[in-house]
Amino acid sequence: MRTAQESLKTGKKNYFAGMKTLTGYIRSFLSDSDKSTLFFTSIFCGAIIFINYQFGLETGIQKKLSVPFKLIAWYAVFLAALGLPLLIGLRNTTQRPFSPLFFGTVFLAPFLFACKYVLRVPLSVTGDPVLNQAWNKILYWPLLLAALLLVLYLLNRFFYHDRSFFGLRNRLKNADWYWLLLVLMIPLVLLAATQPDFQAVYPKLKMLTPGESLSGIPVWQAFFFELSYGSDFLGIELFFRGFLVLTLSRWLGREAILPIAVFYCSIHFGKPLGECISSYFGGIILGVIVYHTRSIRGGLLVHLGIAWLMEIAGML
Repeated sequence: MRTAQESLKTGKKNYFAGMKTLTGYIRSFLSDSDKSTLFFTSIFCGAIIFINYQFGLETGIQKKLSVPFKLIAWYAVFLAALGLPLLIGLRNTTQRPFSPLFFGTVFLAPFLFACKYVLRVPLSVTGDPVLNQAWNKILYWPLLLAALLLVLYLLNRFFYHDRSFFGLRNRLKNADWYWLLLVLMIPLVLLAATQPDFQAVYPKLKMLTPGESLSGIPVWQAFFFELSYGSDFLGIELFFRGFLVLTLSRWLGREAILPIAVFYCSIHFGKPLGECISSYFGGIILGVIVYHTRSIRGGLLVHLGIAWLMEIAGML
């Protein structure tokens, strides 16, 4: 039986080896990527972030348009966020064995997420209007996840034939360094929590109460709400890193990572500015990890951990 000191040494060794692997993935991506593509894609991402926060793009779509026009508007935004960086990258790549499935994925993915963004189905769970509203908030994300799983199951069965189910079934060889990566995010989350725009959005648990106080929310509602909120990140990782990265990389290799990171950034337009900007870099890092590991489990661990850390920070 190993002693505690030996276990500690082994754990440290695994952490450092894991971080070395991660930095190696990122260095390889940066060194092998076309520098002009990286530059112009980043400039494009910065431009759409500026347009959104300077001119209130997200607010205008959400508050001024009816549901059908919201769907059209978000589809256009998401398609541009994915498609234009793809065009930027394609001008310098020789990997072009495209197929109808490639183009179908590019045009379908923004539409699927636009539907997620816009469509709401009110539920009648109980006769108590206050409790019914709470259940609508709690059940919202799990129902979206169930719908996404159904859509991806059907797409995979008839078109993609991915045995890993878009990286969900593939296990990680070593998860230790994902925990270390999550620990390293704690100071950044605490720093972000001091900003007014962060405090205006988090914790999401405030959605259960009309006021700012969380004291009136029953413990059971808070518990199920946070579980429900967490389920949304499984859907996001499955969609962006599993479905998109692992599918589009069949044709584009690692060149698929940047356009998907811009698309991922665009879904954060309603979030604080700092979170939106960091989502672009986070999308690249998580995309690189999934590209090499072929599993979304590590990214899910980090993403879910950060989401709940932000909830806790928002409550402090």
